[in-house]
Formats: sequence, structure tokens, C-alpha cells
Amino acid sequence: MGSLSVRNLDDDLLAKLKRRAARHGRSAEAEVRDILRLTLSSEADINFDTLAAQLRALTAGRHHTPAEDLVQEGRDER
Repeated sequence: MGSLSVRNLDDDLLAKLKRRAARHGRSAEAEVRDILRLTLSSEADINFDTLAAQLRALTAGRHHTPAEDLVQEGRDER
């Protein structure tokens, strides 16, 4: 299991976290674990094809240098 240390938390935020943990009957650390688990479990895992399509959409209309041209350029510089 990994661990995480969060520094420079705002005092007000930390107080809210501790109050929330107390309402749920657990430690602040356990509360943070639950917040992270709930928040991140609702995010959908993006597969490679979806991610690649998003990247293509972001770079649409831009000039792209073919990879073979870049490889040849690197060889020519030697």
C-alpha cells in the first residue's frame, strides 16, 4: 500500500475535514481515504482509443511532420 503526505493545507480546510471525520466517526486520515476513493471511483477509465481520439481532435488542423522525416533528420545530423 502506498502513502501520501499533503503539506500546506489551509487551517480552515483541515478543520472542516476533522469535523466531517468526526461526524462519520472516523479519523481524518480515514476520511481522506474515503473522499479519495469516492471521488476517484466515479471517474471513468479512459481507454487508449478514446485518449488517442481526443489527442487527434486537439491537434486537428496542425502541421505534422511524419516520423520518418524526423528519424532521417536525426540521422543526417550525425
